[in-house]
Amino acid sequence: MTPLVGNLSDKYGRKTLLTVPMILTIIPLGILAYSRARTFFYVYYVFKTLTAMICEGSVHCLSLAYVADNVPEGQRASSFGILSGIGSAAFVCGTLSTRFLSTASTFQVAASVAVVAAVYMRIFLPDSIADDALSVPILSKEKLNVVKSKSDGGSAPKTVQIFKPMPSFEDMLSLLKTSSTFSQAAIVAFFSSLADVGLHASMMYYLKASFHFSKNQFADLMVITGIAGTISQLLLMPMLVPALGEEKLLSIGLFFSCAHMFLYSVAWSFWVPYVAAMFSILFVFSQPCMRSIVSKQVGSCEQGMAQGCISGICSFANVVSPLAFSPLTALFLSDDAPFDFPGFSIMCIGFASMIAFVQSMTIRAAPLISSHTVNNCNYAAV
Repeated sequence: MTPLVGNLSDKYGRKTLLTVPMILTIIPLGILAYSRARTFFYVYYVFKTLTAMICEGSVHCLSLAYVADNVPEGQRASSFGILSGIGSAAFVCGTLSTRFLSTASTFQVAASVAVVAAVYMRIFLPDSIADDALSVPILSKEKLNVVKSKSDGGSAPKTVQIFKPMPSFEDMLSLLKTSSTFSQAAIVAFFSSLADVGLHASMMYYLKASFHFSKNQFADLMVITGIAGTISQLLLMPMLVPALGEEKLLSIGLFFSCAHMFLYSVAWSFWVPYVAAMFSILFVFSQPCMRSIVSKQVGSCEQGMAQGCISGICSFANVVSPLAFSPLTALFLSDDAPFDFPGFSIMCIGFASMIAFVQSMTIRAAPLISSHTVNNCNYAAV
């Protein structure tokens, strides 16, 4: 859904499309905030599944497009890093708050914060639309058309629709073909997400089986990763991007992502995972740099569709990854493993990340792609 949501935001504005997922996110949280009985849990599960089809990745995708609308190209990588750093800080605060809140209070606080975020966005966030003259209210049935008169006075005027109401699959392919840099970034996004989600899906089982980690130790790892990533994105990244460039910083981030996965796979003591978690101070560079590279390959009125396309590719990887790596993890943690290597699945995940790293080495800074390449920038020549 993210390519569709991003494409619609190019036409109707980021704020309008941000409203939908932010309001829908409140519903499942509100259900568990009201009651955690079995019936309410099943209702929550149904609503969470339905709302995730629209909400999953949409807020992040639209936030990136919004930043790209308002930040010059030379500062986008740093700005995307700051945005990711703020998200990491929120993750740390949320994780720490669960240490001091009861289970019931956790859902109530989460629902309240979601309401505050939606209200704040509607009141204080100024809208961002690529071209106000070409935008109509999203709920309007009006279609913008222009009349093209031929030089032949006897012929009837021809009505040309200014933009398509929905992006087609061909539009997505056309976007991916706009430049080799964009296609390479899409490959990096897929394998990077494949590895990240695979690690998260497998690591807890691996660490519990190998070192008897408890939920508190898992939380400690998440907090260490979040704090290191927050400091790096908020303080280091704005200094390193001008000095190294986002292409090199992308490769550096992916290299250390591979390294920390390989270190997890061969962990020989309980303290090794804590050291590996500290690598987040460097591997968090990859996502903001990749998003910045993508944003520079499309026009100003295609930012939503471009970021949505990358988010859609990442979402597809999120589905594939557990299907591929969870059974492998279960096999090598069982008594029926082909050979004694409990971290083998984690090492395979590291190889997936290595593919992204190798691909990132081929990315070179490319000239900006004309905004007329995809969908003619939402307008038709007349």
